[in-house]
Amino acid sequence: MFPRQTKSRRTYPASRNTPPWRHVRGALLLPAVLLAGCGAAASPTASRPSTTSRAPTAPRSTGRLTTRAPDPPAPLEPARCPAADSAACTAHTGRVLAIESVDADGDGDLHVIATGGSITAPGITVFDVSRRLRPARDPRPGDRVTGAGPVYRGSFRQRQIEVTTFRAAPAAG
Repeated sequence: MFPRQTKSRRTYPASRNTPPWRHVRGALLLPAVLLAGCGAAASPTASRPSTTSRAPTAPRSTGRLTTRAPDPPAPLEPARCPAADSAACTAHTGRVLAIESVDADGDGDLHVIATGGSITAPGITVFDVSRRLRPARDPRPGDRVTGAGPVYRGSFRQRQIEVTTFRAAPAAG
């Protein structure tokens, strides 16, 4: 009755084996990170409606169990630029927003996106940590990091710190 239709496969240039929309992924990630870093935190009590008119009561103490206050976070000494490279060096300390622990080019380095500093974008700094400086445990979102080194362009033409000194400390709590 009807002629059978064959599925036509879309072909892409031989130089690129991936569809064009796949290259947009990196370009869309940066604005998403920027918007996440620009949000203002709302007061936790402002969004909660008051449902009762009772006065708040203090928690009861049994006398047997006591809880300790959490230990303060370990001090994180800020990274400093060496005196010889001070003109070409930048240092920054901030909190981790995201990491790229498996690098696309396969050289084993770690990319850490941190708050503040405005090196890569307003309020955001990217650290490029080489394999030899990579910490034993990759930092997690919320951890504190510090690094120092020269600023170079990354594979997406973003500015990032190629660290010569890098330290990380876990978040409190």
